[in-house]
Amino acid sequence: MGIGSVFVGFFSMMGLLLMSFPIAVIMVVLGVIGGVMLYGMPLLNSMGPVIWGVQNENILTAIPLFILLGELLLRSGIADRMYGTLALWLGRLPGGLLHTNIGCCALFAATSGSSVATAATVGTVALPALDSRGYSARQSLGSLAAGGTLGILIPPSVNLLIYGSLANVSIGQLFLAGIIPGLTLTILFMLYIAIESKFGSNAGPAQKEELAPLDVRLRSLVHLVPPMIIFGVVMGSIYMGIATPTESAALGVVTALAFAAREGKLSLEFFDTCFRQTAKTTGMILLIITAAFMLNVTLALGGIAQTMTAWVASFGLSSTGLLLVLIVFYLFLGMFMDVLSMQVLTIPVALPIVAAVGVDPIWFGIFIVLMCELGMITPPVGMNLYVVQGVRSDGGPFRDVVLGALPYALIMILFTMLLIMMPDIVLWLPDSMSGH
Repeated sequence: MGIGSVFVGFFSMMGLLLMSFPIAVIMVVLGVIGGVMLYGMPLLNSMGPVIWGVQNENILTAIPLFILLGELLLRSGIADRMYGTLALWLGRLPGGLLHTNIGCCALFAATSGSSVATAATVGTVALPALDSRGYSARQSLGSLAAGGTLGILIPPSVNLLIYGSLANVSIGQLFLAGIIPGLTLTILFMLYIAIESKFGSNAGPAQKEELAPLDVRLRSLVHLVPPMIIFGVVMGSIYMGIATPTESAALGVVTALAFAAREGKLSLEFFDTCFRQTAKTTGMILLIITAAFMLNVTLALGGIAQTMTAWVASFGLSSTGLLLVLIVFYLFLGMFMDVLSMQVLTIPVALPIVAAVGVDPIWFGIFIVLMCELGMITPPVGMNLYVVQGVRSDGGPFRDVVLGALPYALIMILFTMLLIMMPDIVLWLPDSMSGH
């Protein structure tokens, strides 16, 4: 298949997206109808085994388990107490509770694996406190939207699971690779808040919270124990060789259930809410993944990856130049597509291209997730922007959350460039753990 056909397919897909067709429908239409037109009815014989294989993929079983884990943390009240504790410890920093937003998002992300769940949960808890203290709406909403994106970078991460499945690389290595970038990005977000609070022209009237007595702060640390234990169970079981990523997710769910039972939250209504939300989210994700694999059959038969690789190679770009082009490409794509769609549509094509210029697939997984994070806070389809706007009670203008998140998007782009120049930020920990 020639490069012209590739661009026709891509722009057809973008056109259907702009017409508000569901992404799964678009991929099935292009994959099945386009494939039959190009290769005939025998193509359908290849589709059945692919669909069966996706539905029986063990690693994808971890997705509903991690989503359920986030729901249990949200509905059991663990997230509320976690926010209150971090507010006591971080509130004295310049920027006050804005630091608590970022810190709580990072900690919740380390147990839930979901960006939307992180933004919605922390936003619901934080916004009333921020509003009552007179914080700038723009700063508050921006920090929550950006902090929520940490949910797909700090492990365990549903999006890293999806990348590992599509790219056929180690989930454990990917989780390790996300730890240092995730913590570094958290620190950079908090550093920006401190600088903006001290020197920015739009700093709100509330810069610091009152310092709570030391004994109160120490007693509050007990509320951080559940999320830390869950993180330890999930990550520790993987790297001690006790469990696979799927089994570790199940262990995390059991641990969260134990904490919910300790809080007296277990009830039929509790389980009904958690299971319904998990089923809705999981159904959407797996439908899109199945459709993506069906499209990938057509792409593989047409040699799309090889065609694109040869076309890109003809420009003579270095690995750095290629990655800078991909930043622009994903920045544009993130304005029109949701995170999952970006992953399943681009990874099968982009990975062979970057591998051909020597980019490590583990490093590229973190790069892809960072680009997806960026897409979550870029309008008009930035999911976290709508989630945070949805949980605010004052009904203020949408531009507040867009403008508030803009500086964080710039920080992500600069941080991605730093990772391009210093790839060991990503690769040092997985290489060290594997003995390289």
